[in-house]
Amino acid sequence: MIRNKKNPWTSEDEREHHGSVLEWWAIESFLNSYEGNKKWVLKGVFTEWFDTINDNGSIFNFTLYDKEKDKHFTCYLRSDGKKLQTESNRFEVKYEDCFIMGAYPNYKMSLIDKKNDIKIDINYHAEALPHWVAQDITNGWLPMGAGFYRYGFIPKNRLKGEIIIKDKTYKIEGKGYFEHVWGDFLYDNPLKNISGLKKTIPIYCRFIFWWLENHRIKIPNSIKFTTENNPFGYDWAWALFDNGWTIYYGNILFWLMEGPAIGTLILSKDGEEYKEFCNINFRYNKTEHAKNYDFYYPTEFELVAQDKNEKLCLKFKMTTRAREYVSRFQKRKHWLGFVICEAPGIVEGYYSNNKKTIKLKGIAKIEPQRQVSIIGHNSLKIDIMKPPKGVGISLNFKSHYLKKNIFTKIQLIPYPKIKFNFKNINIH
Repeated sequence: MIRNKKNPWTSEDEREHHGSVLEWWAIESFLNSYEGNKKWVLKGVFTEWFDTINDNGSIFNFTLYDKEKDKHFTCYLRSDGKKLQTESNRFEVKYEDCFIMGAYPNYKMSLIDKKNDIKIDINYHAEALPHWVAQDITNGWLPMGAGFYRYGFIPKNRLKGEIIIKDKTYKIEGKGYFEHVWGDFLYDNPLKNISGLKKTIPIYCRFIFWWLENHRIKIPNSIKFTTENNPFGYDWAWALFDNGWTIYYGNILFWLMEGPAIGTLILSKDGEEYKEFCNINFRYNKTEHAKNYDFYYPTEFELVAQDKNEKLCLKFKMTTRAREYVSRFQKRKHWLGFVICEAPGIVEGYYSNNKKTIKLKGIAKIEPQRQVSIIGHNSLKIDIMKPPKGVGISLNFKSHYLKKNIFTKIQLIPYPKIKFNFKNINIH
């Protein structure tokens, strides 16, 4: 699907949506300094929530990566019982002295980290039209558990400003991404908003019909499920290619470690028209075990997206150690917390259609985001034997929670065979 050249955002879309359970504004930036040719990668987020009168608050959070030294600075400030400072007649959001404000296509922001003595002032100028995820499918609404939300982004922005670190000033310029998300959902209790099902169920139905229209159902040769890839987390990436094209990728995982993506990949070649792919397959090439919890996340993965005669083949790779941003839940009945494993990276691959093949290479921000189960990492791999090799099935179940590895193989053709193996495993 290709959306026409019309800005879908209004000034009201940019501002706070009073009454939303959860809302945030976020930036991603690749920065270069005039002094010393230093390179940084920046993420800044202003978040607020309002579940009940006794459960509300706000967070200011940013990460600044020094690519030369392969290290990062983090700032995390939280105010329980106090939402962000906002203006009713214009887009202006503040957390203490930090702010983001403006109107499309120009935005201004100031991010301050008193602990590390860092101040960042940036002017953003949009070089692309805003876009809603699933704009042509659900008018930009997405389901989350029993709730729903709206996800808007601008994938290409030109920026200028300065970074001050311990009284040393660096003039900077670069490219960035901007997003605004709001809705009635919470990560720590995604099934709470039962009253929202009247709106959420039709959204689920539209996505299911869209997905089925773009996929042929077939029996795979192999499939793998894990507890950390549950549907309350997702894989996210933004990429800016050397030729000016941009990519947004979001995949709700449904326990899968490989295979069809239950999400979307959005390509823009000119910042005005957006192509949304549904037929996507993904594969993890490398994974990392998290520092704080028992789960794995990808540090390198591949995507293949197709629609009629168009095809994208891309490989994403983290180029620094990931920052694992942990949001611990107070009530840990089923979930321990929500973790964002964010890192800058690179992307390369190609785009092809009936006329030509174009090689692609660029920069990327990669963020696997996981809702962590109380039972930790557990996996089930299913291998299916199909004709002409035979008929059978193999199950390999590995559980960190039970500290067991169980393997079963049942073969019917070319001759009946049953194999069973059971062993204890050590968890470090």
